[in-house]
Amino acid sequence: MPRLIHLSDLHFGAHDPILVTAVEKRLDEEAPDLVVISGDFTQRARIEQFEQAAAFLMRIRDAGHEVLAVPGNHDVPLYDVLRRFLSPLTRYKRYIDDSLCPFIALPGAAVLGINTARSLTFKNGHVSHQQMALIRETFAKTNDRQPRILVTHHPLFALPIGDGPELGHVMDHQEMALEAIADAGVDLLLAGHNHRASVNDAGSLATGAGKALVIQAGTATSTRTRDELQSFNRIEIDGSGVQVTIQRWDGGGFVSGDSQLFERHDERWEFASGEQVAAAPTS
Repeated sequence: MPRLIHLSDLHFGAHDPILVTAVEKRLDEEAPDLVVISGDFTQRARIEQFEQAAAFLMRIRDAGHEVLAVPGNHDVPLYDVLRRFLSPLTRYKRYIDDSLCPFIALPGAAVLGINTARSLTFKNGHVSHQQMALIRETFAKTNDRQPRILVTHHPLFALPIGDGPELGHVMDHQEMALEAIADAGVDLLLAGHNHRASVNDAGSLATGAGKALVIQAGTATSTRTRDELQSFNRIEIDGSGVQVTIQRWDGGGFVSGDSQLFERHDERWEFASGEQVAAAPTS
């Protein structure tokens, strides 16, 4: 069954080259079936930042790793207002991927990426009616016994952060988007944006959210951390079970940290074993 590495929020332009090299080394050690990158390749969508991101992608692809990527809000120009509204993702399509909603069918999983970045809502995500139809239509053509994985940059939920208050909603038209993923039978939702790692059952976050396991990745290479060190996820899928293991930066490399095993019972994901995914202190 497939093994995925889930990276997010690389933020080239506000990155640490040591972390980039360490990510590449860990990818070679893990040998995943697919590398998923859930947006924010750049810090300010500048050409030199996209060139750095493209060079990173070329290196990991040359090493034999297949990649599925979606853009993030930082991949839309913020201060170049003309470009932001007339051609917001032209540079992303040139340097990263000309498809904004890529799809890959793996042995044992179907993975669809959806672009949630928009010019008008720089921080908030958005899923259009056309994209909702694409989610339903794409997964309807797949084997319903194989896990269906949806990748976005923005999470579809307000997410709990430790014992503190929830984040505000970060997805416009949330109820319709959740209806679409429930109709499509999405099993895993992978996202980033918040620079914090967490795993939750969708049903515990919102009514009518369906059966998905909600997996958030921290920032892999950015120096802009939020209460926890850089990290990314290793996701292993085996039958009705999903194991999520955080790959945390320890100052010298990325090492396996907290791990959680989830099993499907009566259309709900239940925590089976492992350590709770929690924020690691910043150095």
